[in-house]
Amino acid sequence: MQAGAERARAGAGLPPVESWNPHLTGDIDIRIARDGTWYHEGGAITRLELVRLFSGLLKREGDAYFLVTPVEKWRIQVEDAPFVIVALAREVDAAGVQHLVFATNVGDQVIAGPDHPLRVVDTSARGTAPYLRVRRNLEALLSRPVYYQLAEIAEPAPDGNGHGVASGGIFYRLD
Repeated sequence: MQAGAERARAGAGLPPVESWNPHLTGDIDIRIARDGTWYHEGGAITRLELVRLFSGLLKREGDAYFLVTPVEKWRIQVEDAPFVIVALAREVDAAGVQHLVFATNVGDQVIAGPDHPLRVVDTSARGTAPYLRVRRNLEALLSRPVYYQLAEIAEPAPDGNGHGVASGGIFYRLD
C-alpha cells in the first residue's frame, strides 16, 4: 500500500453520484455477494476494471443500493456491504500517532478516522462483523484476515472495558 494520507483518499476522481438524482429506472440483475464478488445475471463479473467502473457509480439511499448516472438509476442487490477490506497497513506519523490504512477489493485506500470510522456490529446470524466507511455512505466489510490483524494489534480500551485499535488519535472498539 502507498503511504500518506494524500494517497489514501477513498473516492478521489470518482463521478459525483451524490449530486445525481434521476428517477428510478428499475431493477437490474446485479448482485454484490458478501465476499465482494459482483454478479450479473448469475455470472461473476471477473474483469476488475469493470467492477471498479461500476463501483464508482454506486450510491446508497437508506438500505437500498443503486448504480446511477445523470439520467438513469438502477437498483441492485447487496448481500452485506458493497466492498471488502483486503489489506491493512500501519503507519506512524512524525508526532508518533498511528494511522491504519485499509485497502478495498476495488482499489480504494482509506485511513480510519473521523470521515472513515471503524465499527463492529454484533449480528445474531453471523456473529461479530467489522465495517469501515469507505466513501460517501458506503461501507466495506473487513475480511477475516484483516480482522485478525486488527485483533493482533488491539489494546485495552482507555476505560478498561474491552479492546480496540487507535487510528489518527481515535480509539475504535473491536468488542
